[in-house]
Amino acid sequence: MLCTRCRIRTAVTDEGLCTFCSGTRPPPPGGATAPVSGAAPRSGPAPGIEPGGRGAGAWPRSPVGLSRAVIALLGCVIASDLFVIGAGLHLRGLWEGLAADESLNIYTDPGLRAQEMYDRAGSVQTAAFLATGVLFIIWFHRTRRNAEVFESGVQRMGPGWAVGGWFVPIANLWFPYRVASGIWEASVRLHPDGGWRTVPKTVLNLWWGGWIVSVLASRIAVSQWDRAREPEQISDAAALVAAADALDAVAAVLAIVFVRAVTRMQVERAGTRQAATVPERAAPGPTAP
Repeated sequence: MLCTRCRIRTAVTDEGLCTFCSGTRPPPPGGATAPVSGAAPRSGPAPGIEPGGRGAGAWPRSPVGLSRAVIALLGCVIASDLFVIGAGLHLRGLWEGLAADESLNIYTDPGLRAQEMYDRAGSVQTAAFLATGVLFIIWFHRTRRNAEVFESGVQRMGPGWAVGGWFVPIANLWFPYRVASGIWEASVRLHPDGGWRTVPKTVLNLWWGGWIVSVLASRIAVSQWDRAREPEQISDAAALVAAADALDAVAAVLAIVFVRAVTRMQVERAGTRQAATVPERAAPGPTAP
């Protein structure tokens, strides 16, 4: 019989729960390995999080280092968006001038330099986006594996979808959100008495909404740019592309907030899990006669 809560693993208790949902999972092999006292160094792993290992083991793996790298690259995405917006608006100004006065020639040095700058900005933007996308997916998969350790019963999709869900056409507009929702719910720190605590998904919803709007706006803008032929059409398309790039910058800011929030919650949850798992070795024992 399957567990009545997660509907994934075999029920082992009289209440119909599996070892994960009933809280009776076996302790880590060889005892707990995480530190129980003293502050962890800033450059080391977060408290209660194991730096090594593969997959979803007895202890989660720290997402802190990956999150810092992702945030840094998201900053590069924002900078590249601003770069391409500036170059695009400059180029748009030249096409606006040509639309107002057809005697102008923008195919001379000023126009060629503007187009070259715009192409260069686009290449920088693409490189920043690809590098950030790869590292973000690695961080996303790490946090999904950690969520399996924290609360496997609330996961709606397997860890593999944290990577594959981004590459399935149409479904990639929804699957990653389902994975992220499970990560969010599992990463929330429990009440001191071990009771379930919910945290509003405002940050998650804003991040995902910003990402979807940015993707759709970019596709519409690129489609109009490709169809533009007349100077006035090119000018309008350039303005739409600049607006889409601005939305991409906003989505990157929301992604930074989301990455920071999930990483912080997982560090706090790991600390709570450590306190509940590691024996109280500091408690005084009986005094010998």
